[in-house]
Amino acid sequence: MDDRPLTGEPLALDLANTRWPVRDVLHDHLDDPLKLRAWLAGHGLDPGTSTGTGPSDARLREALATAREAIRAALEQHAYEELDAVLARGAVRLGITADGPAEHVEIDDEAWRPAWESARAYLELVQSAEPGRIRNCAAPECTLWFLDTSKNGRRRWCSMAQCGNRAKARTHYARGR
Repeated sequence: MDDRPLTGEPLALDLANTRWPVRDVLHDHLDDPLKLRAWLAGHGLDPGTSTGTGPSDARLREALATAREAIRAALEQHAYEELDAVLARGAVRLGITADGPAEHVEIDDEAWRPAWESARAYLELVQSAEPGRIRNCAAPECTLWFLDTSKNGRRRWCSMAQCGNRAKARTHYARGR
């Protein structure tokens, strides 16, 4: 059911990669309610949509699309106002329990919880990743982002099987001409 070209990235990048072009047509993974629910469940973010007790798919999709655009603006243009607006929808309250320190996330609208968690994951990713390891695929037509976890830090393609092979084929063809 997951037809996305790149999966398995950290939450924030995975959300950013839920929209991608194929032959100049944008595909949006969040437009399909079943795929939306599967994406939420895959990240442990299902706020009751599967049981019918949570916010509607349309409200969740709208919030996630807003967060996706905010994350992409931060990645592509280093513009953070939209991301700040998503983060302003919630807050972390610190406390302590018998098990030790605890965080309590308070969100102004439950439809925004997955979007807020994704925006928070972006902040955590930026703090924990080595500089320059969050990258856009080097293929000019590709819009996907990945975290370079390679040992030497030289990964260039979202997928060697797709974008990498196409780039190598173009280079080989150009050399042959």
